[in-house]
Amino acid sequence: VQLQASGGGLVQAGGSLRPSCVASGLAFSRYAMAWFRQAPGNEREFVAVISPSGGSTYYVDSVKGRFSISRDNAKNTVYLQMNHLKPEDTAVYYCAARSPRNSGNNLGPDGYDYWGRGTQVTVSS
Repeated sequence: VQLQASGGGLVQAGGSLRPSCVASGLAFSRYAMAWFRQAPGNEREFVAVISPSGGSTYYVDSVKGRFSISRDNAKNTVYLQMNHLKPEDTAVYYCAARSPRNSGNNLGPDGYDYWGRGTQVTVSS
């Protein structure tokens, strides 16, 4: 299984980015997909999750109304549209896949079975 994230970068506050994550080696349409982020010195933090069909999403409060998670099951790809970015959004962003068999907390890292290598997002003030 591989999750390849890309699309991070450097942007000014108020700007937008749209990281994506391409999955291979798994039945993508059966997996919930999530984005987490980790800033230096901080624990990995849940950002957003989308159900296998794409019909249900959930976000951490700090990004609600600014970020949008979506997926294209035909392309084995999950996206994170990030608008109105703030300096506190600066972090490495990771995509993660949750197996249907995983009964862990889907808002925490233990709820996910596979992880990508991350893509850096830096927001300047």
